[in-house]
Amino acid sequence: MKSIVVLVSGNGSNLQAIIDACETSIDNGKVTAVFSNKATAYALERAKTAGAAAKFVDPDAFDTRDAFDNELMRQMDEYEPDLVILAGYMRILSGAFVRHFMGRMINIHPSLLPKYPGLNTYQRAIHAGDEEHGTSVHFVTEQLDGGPVILQAKVPIFEEDNVDILTKRVQTQEHKIYPLVAKWFVDGRLEMKAGKAFLDGEQLGLTGYAQD
Repeated sequence: MKSIVVLVSGNGSNLQAIIDACETSIDNGKVTAVFSNKATAYALERAKTAGAAAKFVDPDAFDTRDAFDNELMRQMDEYEPDLVILAGYMRILSGAFVRHFMGRMINIHPSLLPKYPGLNTYQRAIHAGDEEHGTSVHFVTEQLDGGPVILQAKVPIFEEDNVDILTKRVQTQEHKIYPLVAKWFVDGRLEMKAGKAFLDGEQLGLTGYAQD
């Protein structure tokens, strides 16, 4: 059974999607631990309900980001993670942390990368008059939101949309594609080599897997 460790800062709806998938489609994976930098994150309650370890690591207890990340890394390693999933983890990771988990850490970002890295992606897409938005699952590298894309999902933007409406539409897709990518990895179909994402031995393009 592959060990999945999840990092999250908030409600944890993507975490729940991963937990649910481990009961249905991810046959060889289990969420063993959930870590949060927020003591009040509801995601920790989701972890407890699922029987996973629920861990709060307080950033305020450390003098530097590197010191915090080093302790987080140490605690995560106790669960021997085969896969690390960032599910709304709202901290920038140190280079040492990223390198330690390189190739086995994935993130989901609410935009069609490489478009709109960073924050406020929904507002940026609406203000730009875009006709579509979406979400991207990618391997984590030291470049913020710059790792190789694995899979994307697109949604339309309608004239009457606001940030809340668009967020819900995108999150519906996130809850579908994030567990799918996790399953690919756990099943040994997905890997990162030389800074590129490969699925079933085939290199994926700039926007990840695209079915004909």
